[in-house]
Amino acid sequence: MADNILVMEHITKEFPGVKALDNVNLEVRRGEIHALIGENGAGKSTLMNVLSGQYPYGSYTGTVTYEGKECHFKRLSDSEAKGIVIIHQELALIPLLSIGENMFLGNEIKNKMGYIDWDKTYSEAEKHMAQVGLHESAQTLIKDIGTGKQQLVEIAKAFSKDVKLLILDEPTSSLNDEDAKMLLDLLIEFKKNGLTSIIITHKLNEIIYCADRVTILRDGSTIETLEKGKDDLSEDRIIKGMVGREMDDRYPSREHKVEKDVMLEVKNWTVHHPIYQEKLVDDNISFNVHKGEVIGFSGLQGAGRTELMMSIFGKSYGSHISGELYVKGQKVELKNPEAAIKHGIAYVTEDRKTNGLILDESIRFNTTLARLSKVCSNGIIDVDREVFEAEKMKKEMGTKTPSVEQRIGNLSGGNQQKALLGKWMFAEPDILILDEPTRGIDVGAKYDIYCLINEMVSKGKAVIMVSSEMPELLGMCDRIYVMSEGRLAGELSAEEATQEKIMSCIMSTFHEDVK
Repeated sequence: MADNILVMEHITKEFPGVKALDNVNLEVRRGEIHALIGENGAGKSTLMNVLSGQYPYGSYTGTVTYEGKECHFKRLSDSEAKGIVIIHQELALIPLLSIGENMFLGNEIKNKMGYIDWDKTYSEAEKHMAQVGLHESAQTLIKDIGTGKQQLVEIAKAFSKDVKLLILDEPTSSLNDEDAKMLLDLLIEFKKNGLTSIIITHKLNEIIYCADRVTILRDGSTIETLEKGKDDLSEDRIIKGMVGREMDDRYPSREHKVEKDVMLEVKNWTVHHPIYQEKLVDDNISFNVHKGEVIGFSGLQGAGRTELMMSIFGKSYGSHISGELYVKGQKVELKNPEAAIKHGIAYVTEDRKTNGLILDESIRFNTTLARLSKVCSNGIIDVDREVFEAEKMKKEMGTKTPSVEQRIGNLSGGNQQKALLGKWMFAEPDILILDEPTRGIDVGAKYDIYCLINEMVSKGKAVIMVSSEMPELLGMCDRIYVMSEGRLAGELSAEEATQEKIMSCIMSTFHEDVK
């Protein structure tokens, strides 16, 4: 019989109008990496919140057995005391505090006088940082390290709590390929030392790389558990379990009808850092996008792609911005996002939860935000009109929700992303900038968004897509611009673009720097 560290049986969890988990079962063996996967809204994060005590005992039905004993966790601290630590997709770190302060926040190390023992705090922090291969001073501020290192801080923080079962929810969604592989290798190394991990991810290649077993959830129910070496663990097999059908093509076909009309042209665009104004973020960038065209922007993390797009969108990022913008052949000065919207430009941010949506408000409220004038009469919002328009966008985007009055923060990641797209489509843009449009969402929701992009360009709109996933750019774009260290490193047509050529463009810039 397998040595299970965790057994969850018949877990059912309901929210108003929604059954998030329906008789779910999960078994995790001691010392394995167990992947938990499914489409957005399948119940993965809900199940882990039940396990961790985020949803307390009594708010669900079913049993949780950990280390052979039934557990009734009523709060997060209860599960952490047993060695269960969950790291959420949105890292719970305070940027202006040090690594050491973050690591022991709420669990401070004190001396006999009751004051914080800073020497011991920092020495203990560095001991746990060494366990995860993070070689920084514990006094370094969180804001001064990159996302990959911040993820390591969260794992080191888990070790400070004597972790036995580590749960990672989309741990690589904000990491580049190199940092993601380093993190997965770290989990494999931890496994050798007896640590058990549960990983939630939509990146199927990562599952195949590191997971010993995979449990698939669909619509709040357990579908199956697959085991490496025993079952087929190919991407196609996993997708079939997730969506309940074969997906022959990850990217919908499109008739490429790129027209001669240039919708947006950017010339010699230069952007400096908003605080450290001597720092050059984007250096003399020029590009264009035509009517009916999807162009992509590829590059490593920190290449300056997001900063470029935000600065174009009404100077919402940067300082000392110079260069020229032409919308449909007319030179424009976009001093703020409102001006950009009036000129038919929309920007779908990569950070939907912080900058894209107001999570405590309804879908209806969020849908009309970017263009309230469409639902106003004499400066007063017509709520009936707003409901009608929100329902219309919900249907067009395929957002799964019982009502447009639903709090948008209660939706799954994929449905939040569709609602965010709906918000900007309601503004009727001609030029749509999509920054990491499919980050952290499942393969089925990705396909839906790709279909929406194709529909937009078929109507003569222009789409600019920033993505860290090269296959996505290769599958969707007519042309790809490659950025490296704030500069344009190359431009490739769809016919000539490959992952190898994109990386070659990036590396050529590094070689120039060495010279």
